[in-house]
Amino acid sequence: MRTLKLQMNISLDNKWDDGMTKFSIDNLKNVDNILLGRNTAEGFIPYWDGVAKDRKDSLYKLGRPLADIPKVVFSEKLDASKWDNATLLKGDIAKEIKALKRKKGKDIIVYGGDSFVASLLQHNLIDEFYLLVNPGAIGNEQPTFNPLKNNSKLKLVKSKPFDCGAVLLCYAK
Repeated sequence: MRTLKLQMNISLDNKWDDGMTKFSIDNLKNVDNILLGRNTAEGFIPYWDGVAKDRKDSLYKLGRPLADIPKVVFSEKLDASKWDNATLLKGDIAKEIKALKRKKGKDIIVYGGDSFVASLLQHNLIDEFYLLVNPGAIGNEQPTFNPLKNNSKLKLVKSKPFDCGAVLLCYAK
């Protein structure tokens, strides 16, 4: 059975680091499908297709595989895919995603909106979780604290894992 990997970026502003880009590229090496909910697909697919067409874009090396890898978009509202290189899934989310995971192939990665990821979690469909936590990087250019006027360069000073799986990350200026 194929592995469904979740990659989410959690941050305070819209900065992106070269190390995070390299990790994201490496995390795609054994992936042959990108799974998206319709809401995320609306911005994700056109954005990364645009990045992949511009060799001068600083995120081109990430944009190229994100554009090239076939997408699977889960939607109850659409009747047909409106994007090249994207197929549409609808119906029972658990049944559809389990069938997708049983198909022969490489890993599947999901970049998600909160409600879509919550649906996947509710049905216990995600196998691996990659959470990039960075107080200075979000990657999708949508700051949590909008608008920030200055660049808050913070340094990790302490981290502590808890038995329940949570991790405390303490940053300072």
